[in-house]
This record gives sequence, C-alpha cells and structure tokens, in this order.
Amino acid sequence: MKVAVVGYPNVGKSSLVNRLTQTREAVVHERAGITRDRKEVMCEWNGRRFTLIDTGGMDFQDEDPISGSIREQAQAAIADAQVAMLVVDARAGIRPGDEEMADLLRRSKLPVVLAVNKIDSAQDIPSTGEFWALGMGEPVAVSAAQGLGTGDLLDRLTELLPEDDEAPDEDIVRLALIGRPNVGKSTLVNQWLGSERVIVSDVAGTTRDTIDLPFEFEGRKLVIVDTAGMRRQAKVQESVEYFTTLRSQRAVERADVALVICSAEDGITAQDLRIAELAMQEGCATALVLNKWDEFGLTEEDLIHERAKATRKLRLRPKVLTASALTGRNVARVLQEAIVLGDRMTGRIPTPELNRFLAETTQTKQPPAKQGHRLKLIYMAQIGERPPRFAIQVNSRGRVTRDYAYFVENRLRARYGLDGVPVIIDFNERGSGRRAPGGDHRADRLKGVQEETFEESADVGFLVEWEDEDGHDDSGDDDLDE
Repeated sequence: MKVAVVGYPNVGKSSLVNRLTQTREAVVHERAGITRDRKEVMCEWNGRRFTLIDTGGMDFQDEDPISGSIREQAQAAIADAQVAMLVVDARAGIRPGDEEMADLLRRSKLPVVLAVNKIDSAQDIPSTGEFWALGMGEPVAVSAAQGLGTGDLLDRLTELLPEDDEAPDEDIVRLALIGRPNVGKSTLVNQWLGSERVIVSDVAGTTRDTIDLPFEFEGRKLVIVDTAGMRRQAKVQESVEYFTTLRSQRAVERADVALVICSAEDGITAQDLRIAELAMQEGCATALVLNKWDEFGLTEEDLIHERAKATRKLRLRPKVLTASALTGRNVARVLQEAIVLGDRMTGRIPTPELNRFLAETTQTKQPPAKQGHRLKLIYMAQIGERPPRFAIQVNSRGRVTRDYAYFVENRLRARYGLDGVPVIIDFNERGSGRRAPGGDHRADRLKGVQEETFEESADVGFLVEWEDEDGHDDSGDDDLDE
C-alpha cells in the first residue's frame, strides 16, 4: 500500500516523511527543489505497514525543464498510490499552487489527507481553518519539526488505506547503482524499467536522493537503488551534495550487490576503484560496468586492459561488464549478472564438495613448511552467508602464510564463480576452536596468524591493494582526480 506525499515546493514534505518514518531517508535542506525523483520509504503504524512516496515540489508556473520532470514524477506517484497526502504550509497560507494541487487530486479520485505543516504550537492550530477552502476535507495540524499531530495524521492515513494481505517476500536481491556523477546510472535504471522512472539530465548531480525501485526481471524480484554521484571528498563543497553522498554510502550498506557504473570514455578511474573498494568493504558483491561502451568505439583490447586493471587493483577481482544505457545494448545481461552475484552471496556449497576442493588445492600446491613442520589443511566447511564465510581446520595457524591463504582464496573464487563476492576464510587450529550455538564452527578471522605473514586484523577477501601504473602505492592519497 502506498501514500503519495505531494505539495508545493518547500512546504516540508521530506521533513514530514522523515518524521513519520522515524528515519533520515529523505534529503532535507532549506533550499527549495532539493527533492526531485520520487522516493519510497517504508512506514509502520499500529501494526500496519505502508510506503510513503516522497515527491518533489510541484510548481505549475515554473518553466524550468527539471521542474517539468519533477511534476511528471509526482503525477506518476499519484497514479501509483492508493491514498494521497497533500502537504501545505500554515505560515504561507493558501497559495495558487495549493489550489492547483487540490484540483489535480480531485481529478485523480484518490482519498486525500490534507496535512497543514509548520503548526509548531497549540496557538498556531486556528490558522488551519482557512485550508478548508481547498475542498480536501478536515485539515490535520502537524509539525514535522516538533512532531506535533503526527499520530493523528498516521491514524487518518491508515483509516483510508485498503487492507493488504500480501505477505512480504524475503527472496529479494537489493541492487545498488553507485559511481561518479553523470556516468549514466539513472539512464540505466530507466532502461531496465522501460519508463522514465527517474529524472535524467545532462547536468551532473541531478539525482540527489537514493531511490528504491521494486522491480521484477525474468521472474526474480529486485529492489534497484539509484544513488547520487559520489565524488572525492575534496570536491564535495555543498552541504546538499555531502548529505546525498552520505545516503549513497548507506545505500551500499543495505544492498546485496553493488554495480559501479563507469564511463567508457574515461575507463576505470582511480575514483571508480575507490568506490568499488567502499562497496566491497561494506560486504557487497560487486561488479564494474563500463557504460557508453559502443558510443566511443572502444576495442576488445581496451576491454582486456580495463579488466586487467580491475583484477590487479582489487582483491575481490570483480567482473568488468560493458553496456550502453542510452541504446539498451547489454543492459539485460548486466542485470542477469547482478542476480547471479546476489545468488552467490546467499548460496551454500556442500561440505563434501569443499573437502574435495581442499584436497585438490593442496595437491596443486603444497602448503608451506616452517622449521621442518608442514602446514596441513584438514577440513573445510561453509559456516555463513551474506557474505559467504568458510572455516578451514589446520594443524597450526602459525604456519599459514599470506601467500598461501590468498592462493586458497583465489582457487575458491575460480572454482565456484565468486569473483566480486566478499569471501571470509577462518583458519582454525585443530583442538582450539569451539562450537557456537546451532553447530557452526567459528573462530577469529585470520587473527592469531603470525604477524610476519598477516596483519593482525586482516580479512581475506577484504584487503585491497592500491598501486598506480608505476607500481607506486597510493593507498593513503585521498586527492585523486576524477
């Protein structure tokens, strides 16, 4: 069930959405016109769950092309909702834009709740009386800033919402699109959905919120998260851009798969690699997508070079895919690869199969020996998922070397198609481990391995090495060009 939150610019729609959902999902700023695309945020009240669709302010007199796109997005939200909430500003009184919105809602035939915002004290409540003139029924006095009247507003919304008996589906892949500004993330989303679901403009930074879009592809349910472009911190000057970048990072935290969208014109840049590293550190399965590939006439040799760069720079060895969001070339294949990555995050490998793999691995390359005693890999099992986590029982953790641990990890990736998927491997010394409730065999992640072979807190699969073309380590350099 969905509620479309609509109104004139700067009446406090996003602030009200954040207050009702008790989140900070919607970007709020004193400047008008910050919200552009429609953003869906889950809300719960008295056991009822529904979705609030935050929309951009609708000004019918503004001739700017972006304003026209905002109006289209708000109208699409109304068409998709079962209830509408018209938000007005008590301090400004009735404005022509409010009357135009009320007329639009009357034609939509939706039940409407009129929320009079910025009623910050009981003395302000009488000012709601003039809004009866909009013909939207009894106004509800509310303050997004103070929280006054929000319970009454939620009661009214849940009364008007029809009953929803649909059970939640847990088998959903959450897919985050991240990347630098203006590389084509929103265009790619629109290609998948087959409609202008998010606003696309040649102006960098058009997307300012993270937009969650439920979607079904070849029978699989997904939630696509379109994010704002992420620039290096030295270039983030506006407070609005700071908060949108922060939301992009939070979108990665709650995603299963991250697609790092790059421009084929620039190739995979140092900033693209940084963004991919961020996704991997948050435990996301990751792939890089070179967008606009066919627009710049790049060759197979160029692609081989870019793939080699990603493999050399990133420990998880993510795949490098090509697509053209503008023409639609390969966009379905990118989505198929994303679903495969999501399945690899949740899949389990049978224990007998893992132990056959372990035997073959030790036959291919003997484990290292120290002071006449050789490392033995005795037993292997998968003990977790999201991301996949494995335990290998060994005779001595002190004999596990960095090189051999990475050799095992890379063989594991190659055997089971785990390129781009975070992998955690625990090396447990025989006789020192304990069984956790439920029977999972757990131990410290690589801790206890000798200091000369591993850093104490290193996790296999999360360690990323940064070198430039000359082999110079630039891991501490935050001042990278885009």
